[in-house]
Order: sequence, then C-alpha cells, then structure tokens
Amino acid sequence: MGVTRQDTTAGGEGTVPPGGRLHPVADTLGYLAGRWRVERTVYDLSQDRNGTFSGTACFTRREQPATGLLHAERGEFTWGGVTRPASREHLFEPAGDGAAFVRFADGRPFHLLDLRGGHCLADHPCAEDVYRGEFSVLTADRWRVVWTVRGPAKDLRLVSVHHRI
Repeated sequence: MGVTRQDTTAGGEGTVPPGGRLHPVADTLGYLAGRWRVERTVYDLSQDRNGTFSGTACFTRREQPATGLLHAERGEFTWGGVTRPASREHLFEPAGDGAAFVRFADGRPFHLLDLRGGHCLADHPCAEDVYRGEFSVLTADRWRVVWTVRGPAKDLRLVSVHHRI
C-alpha cells in the first residue's frame, strides 16, 4: 500500500514516515481543500543547477462552470541567484469514487489524481518530454509530489512538500 523508500532530496521534509506508511484519504478533493505552505526544489539535472520556490497553494471550492477546486499557487522562485514572483493555477474536478481529474487553467487535461491509498503515480506527455508525478500523502497535514521530467528538451526533478496552514 505504501512507498517504503525514502526521498530526502527536499531536505528531509519529504521523507516517508517511519515504517514507510502513507496516509490514505477517503476523498482527494476534500483532503486538498484549504491553504498550504509550499516549499519546492527544482533540479536541472542536465546542467547540475537547482532553484527553489516558496509560497502558498490555495485549493478553493468552485461552483461554476463545474464543481471541484481551483488550485492557485503564489510565491517566489529563485534561480541563478535571482528571485522573481511565480504563480500557477489548475482545476481539480471530481473523477468519481474519491479521485480527482486535474486540468490546466485553460481546461486542457493534465492527469488523474487518486490519493485514496495515500500514493498516486501520474504521467503526462508534453511535446517530446514526459512528466511523471509521484504523489504521497505523508500525514493529515503534509503531502509531497515529485515530478520527474525527461526528454530532449528537459531533464528535471521537482520536489514539492506541502504543509497545511
């Protein structure tokens, strides 16, 4: 049911709890709803460089045009010693049985997200690159996502840890 290996690339914050146990949730959208502090490290593996993002992610209820959540992330991204404002948005829609379907802000499909077992893998092709996400619910108030991006244009690893505010 759970991932047993440890991933300490986020400064230890993203490690799986002792015993490798993850935290299953009954309803993905219900779990995500609310406000989260986000700490992210972005590794460019092809250039042996990294950057950081620090900010908040708010998952707020949507009523129209469809039910679900609006994910709005805001913060600062530091790369090469330069810090700039950064933001992004996604739409999270009910996918039945407690799972969610994630879309980009413009409505294009992104991936399915099912946290009922405490863990989910998701793939997303983007041009010739492939994004692979690994989502882990660590506690009732902490979850992690690791995106690995591989292809001719990118060789990245993004490790994000979310703490409920």
